[in-house]
Amino acid sequence: MDDSCVVYRLNIGVSPNLQDSGGLYIINSQQIPLFIEPAVDSPLVVEGYKNSIINGDCELILKGLPDNSVDLIFTSPPYADQRTSTYGGIKPEKYVNWFLPKAKEFYRILKPEGSFILNIKERVVNGERHTYVIELILELRRHGWYWTEEYMWHKKNSHPGKWPNRFRDNWERLLHFTKQKKFAMYQEEVMVPVGDWAQTRLKNLSTTDKKRDNSRVGSGFGKKIENWVGRDLVYPSNVLYMATECYNQQHSAVFPVALPEWFIRLFTKPGDLVLDPFNGSGTTCVAAALLDRMYTGIEINNEYCEVAINRLKAELIKKERKQDE
Repeated sequence: MDDSCVVYRLNIGVSPNLQDSGGLYIINSQQIPLFIEPAVDSPLVVEGYKNSIINGDCELILKGLPDNSVDLIFTSPPYADQRTSTYGGIKPEKYVNWFLPKAKEFYRILKPEGSFILNIKERVVNGERHTYVIELILELRRHGWYWTEEYMWHKKNSHPGKWPNRFRDNWERLLHFTKQKKFAMYQEEVMVPVGDWAQTRLKNLSTTDKKRDNSRVGSGFGKKIENWVGRDLVYPSNVLYMATECYNQQHSAVFPVALPEWFIRLFTKPGDLVLDPFNGSGTTCVAAALLDRMYTGIEINNEYCEVAINRLKAELIKKERKQDE
């Protein structure tokens, strides 16, 4: 129904028993109306949209969320001509117009210091890459978004293959958009081991290594190699090396929990709210919950909503058990 949605939540059981996988968390569902008088809080606000999986069309449901209420939006919408049974298979030439009304709501509900991460990839049409992703980036910028950064997810376990004029796709884009140039970012939370290169590169420093070496192209960037002496951890690059995984074989989105987890660590702190408006089988919400963030997942397919809430239940029980060991 277009005028209502079903909200799934996990409630703590009255008598939690860690030996009983169903005893700690109880799944509750509630059907609520989407819209009421403009001067009154929406049912989603009154009943609670945080730590919830919501079944319905995100473009409609997001209208019930308050302005500036979300810290991070992480999502992988259906790519053009894909997920036909769920979203109807959006044609590449219609993709931008399909996405923009949703992006308008994203902008409204995202906090000024928040971030929006969009996992998307161009598809091949008539032997060449379609430009709908590029067109979408340009339109989002025209609508006030800053295209702050682009990350690349390198899929470590893609199986080999080739086509007459190209090779196997082995990476996907993660586009980072913000509402302003200054935004929340916690870079220390995603630092990585310095690597073996440091053992030789930092052993004998040159005179140049001991002072700031500015870029020759006038970009304003520079480096001082001496700064890394004695460090065990360094900042990562914008290329993420992660294997694909698929929790639900019937769902077409296959990004691993580690992917949203990395961005949740980078752009939020515990207690912040993470939204996935194309929630699928709940990977983003699982990552958020395990990192002690609040979550809201919106998904038009009710079967996937049930998969997501049961998956959250299982993962949170597993987490509780581990903490009690």
